[in-house]
Amino acid sequence: MTIVYILLAILLFGVLIAIHEFGHFAVAKACGVKVEEFAVGMGPALWKKQKGETLYAIRAIPIGGYCAMAGEDSSSEDPRAFTNAPFWKRVLILCAGSFMNFLLGLVIVLLLYSNAAAFRAPILEGFMDGCPYEGAEALQAGDRFYTIDGHRIYEYYDVSDFLSRGDGVYDIVVIRDGKKVALKDFPMVPVDYEGYENKMYGFYFGVEEATPLVKIRHAWESCMEFVRMVWQGLEQLVTGKVGIKDMSGPVGIVDLMAETGEKSATLADALYNIFYLGAFIAVNLSVMNMLPIPALDGGRVFLLLVTTVIEAVTRKKLDPRYEGYIHAAGMVLLLGLMAVVMFNDIVRIVTG
Repeated sequence: MTIVYILLAILLFGVLIAIHEFGHFAVAKACGVKVEEFAVGMGPALWKKQKGETLYAIRAIPIGGYCAMAGEDSSSEDPRAFTNAPFWKRVLILCAGSFMNFLLGLVIVLLLYSNAAAFRAPILEGFMDGCPYEGAEALQAGDRFYTIDGHRIYEYYDVSDFLSRGDGVYDIVVIRDGKKVALKDFPMVPVDYEGYENKMYGFYFGVEEATPLVKIRHAWESCMEFVRMVWQGLEQLVTGKVGIKDMSGPVGIVDLMAETGEKSATLADALYNIFYLGAFIAVNLSVMNMLPIPALDGGRVFLLLVTTVIEAVTRKKLDPRYEGYIHAAGMVLLLGLMAVVMFNDIVRIVTG
């Protein structure tokens, strides 16, 4: 079954990239910008067809794709070129790819939750005997954790996660009877309970019925949890807690998906876990692509803002080629980083 999971992972990863490029394509078309080619995959063309002004192609390598717009990185006399489009249209086009990745992740999670009967939630169902945090001026059964020290609580396990990061005194907000109740400077540390080896906070979390609205909300909150995980990973990378050797590229991601499927108890569990991981990667791509780094969509938006301000001040239109040079340099650096990450992935897989 390993080869099946690998093929499924490659297909899913290819879809994630293709849907990103489709976002650019669809919004560019809607904004009247000329699209010269829309390709799914990279490398030699397996199939291509000219329809109107756009060449549609399916290419041999099923990872990647692109949406080539007229005048994307150079000046053009074509009034429908990307560089001649109004500022707001260019921003929409650039952001559309990441939006589609996030939307795909949300749809995948929602489909995975479609048969759920109930969800565990950060709702206090009760307290262990002797729990010191229960009371009229403290926590009560039925409270739903909303924030801890300003961090939004999406899942029940977020409670212990953010409590473990603090110093024992927290600003907690709970939802009680439909209203937000703030517990300022609330002291809370894990304590011993009879019959248990480890110290605990003494909470019993409840469940909520998976109504259609709850499924939608839970899918949204799961995706927001993914976003937070990506930012935490970036923070660890910047602070040096993790290094380049801990990063994974397409090869590592495909291997992780295949390994996830192989370790699952049943085929149904394998498909669920692979697609759940795919949803996380979709949201990951959404966030990463909007970072203000040259060659990424976020970098293009950032430089678009900078050039717009400069042109407004100087009243002179800048040559798009200079921005193209910056993105080209950024692409070279990104490809170099991807090569290093891919090498590390292959070494990790070979050495086991």
